[in-house]
Amino acid sequence: MDQHSPAAPAITLLLQKWRRGDSDAFAELTQYVYHDLRRRASAYLRQERPGHTLETSGLVHEAFIKLIDKQEVEWHDRNHFFAIAAQVMRRILIDHARARKRQKRGGKVEDLALEEVRREPSATFPVDLIALDEALNKLATFDERQARIVELKYFGGLTLDETASVLDVSPVTVKRDWQIARAWLRAELK
Repeated sequence: MDQHSPAAPAITLLLQKWRRGDSDAFAELTQYVYHDLRRRASAYLRQERPGHTLETSGLVHEAFIKLIDKQEVEWHDRNHFFAIAAQVMRRILIDHARARKRQKRGGKVEDLALEEVRREPSATFPVDLIALDEALNKLATFDERQARIVELKYFGGLTLDETASVLDVSPVTVKRDWQIARAWLRAELK
């Protein structure tokens, strides 16, 4: 099996074995998902300003370190794994932005582009990463699904279909909620 195009059943089985304490399963799982996580992290970091201090490898490696601590998670499948990875990467990126802001002692927070992810028309506008995190937390208080959709697509790089699978809703629902959430975030962040 090609390690660059992981098969969902193999990943699901490896996740279950890992949860039961099989350390070899985690090593094998890493071979299957590393390339995909790296691709997703790279796509996200391309939106960062030039010279950003967090590199793709660093983001993926830090995410793996944090994922190792999540062995107690009841893994469902490949998409569930990438959904958890999206949450982990979001936290890493937010923590990194906060640390940079502290280092600059009140300096300007870096702007990022919130745009459609893969195969969807682009609608780019600048956004402060910390402000985005705060807005997502606010959005989650009245529409948790929309906040999760933004997290999965923006931070995790999941496609419309992958996001629908993780949330157990139709792709049409994801597309509609993604559009509503983006409009709300645009207004909230202005």
